[in-house]
Amino acid sequence: MNDADAARIHAETLTLDTHVDIPWPAMSDPATATTRCVDFGKMRAGGLKAVVFIAYVPQGPLTPEGHAAASARAEAMLLALRGTAGETPMRRRLVTTPDELEACAEAGDLAVLLAVENGYAMGEDLSRLARWRELGAIYLTVTHDGHNALSDSARPKPALGDGPTLHGGLSALGRAAVREMNCVGLMVDVSHVAKPAMLEAASLSTTPVVATHACCHELRPHPRNLDVEQLRALRDCGGLIQITAVPSFLVAPGPDGHARATIRDYVDHVDHAVQRIGLDHVGLSSDFDGGGGFPGWMDASTTGAVTEELHRRGYGAREIGLLWSGNFLRVWRSVLRAAG
Repeated sequence: MNDADAARIHAETLTLDTHVDIPWPAMSDPATATTRCVDFGKMRAGGLKAVVFIAYVPQGPLTPEGHAAASARAEAMLLALRGTAGETPMRRRLVTTPDELEACAEAGDLAVLLAVENGYAMGEDLSRLARWRELGAIYLTVTHDGHNALSDSARPKPALGDGPTLHGGLSALGRAAVREMNCVGLMVDVSHVAKPAMLEAASLSTTPVVATHACCHELRPHPRNLDVEQLRALRDCGGLIQITAVPSFLVAPGPDGHARATIRDYVDHVDHAVQRIGLDHVGLSSDFDGGGGFPGWMDASTTGAVTEELHRRGYGAREIGLLWSGNFLRVWRSVLRAAG
């Protein structure tokens, strides 16, 4: 194994980062050079072929006004992200199906994918799920930090009046939302979701569920990380954990309170998840521009470092392809086949 082999594998692999945030409302044009961790120039430089850009909505009050504002923000973000597809200075395509993604990569074009983070944006209106899918969203992250009308969060927000739990798992509306996501072809993302609700979603969903940006609790005890029971629930429903590059999810903070992770720490979590639940249930994400990144993989331009470390540890082209996109594509296809 050598760097040339890793570089070749990286160039030949459909590399997909499943969770990247954007600044809002001041969204800089990603077709230009920006200070963001991910723009199209950095993607091209790092051999990153596809990104799921996130319409993220922070948790607010559970009121009609709060829900309306959150819904308006999510839709505005999706529309703005759709507008980043274009021809120059490099071709970018909005893709909404696995076949479109594979065709885009085959043509050498960059792929723009969309998702919504925080079911707060749905409010109590299930029809918004179909609307987001029509706009191109491929998944919904059920909660963020703070309980919403659908589910308890892994990290309550006392500033919003949250206690440890609100619903004791999913609410009745949350269960209806999972069923509706199954119907309209949205993947159910259980990142940020409290453990009881996460396990309930994995059991209730008729399609595999995904944690698009999380790490392993055994290696780093953290409210946002998944323990062995949760990992096995993902495996048993055919789903995935996409290991993410947030330093505080990877390692404990040092004496100064800052977590300092490395590429080795990151791939330690990949290895651990593979050992616990099998290669077919593990993938990769960054959470760039949302807290992800560490020396060696600070932005999309250095994405090849992940492939190099995987290769150094003995992962071959097939395994690296599954981690970067193959497993996610399998789940996505399953979700779309089940949609009615």
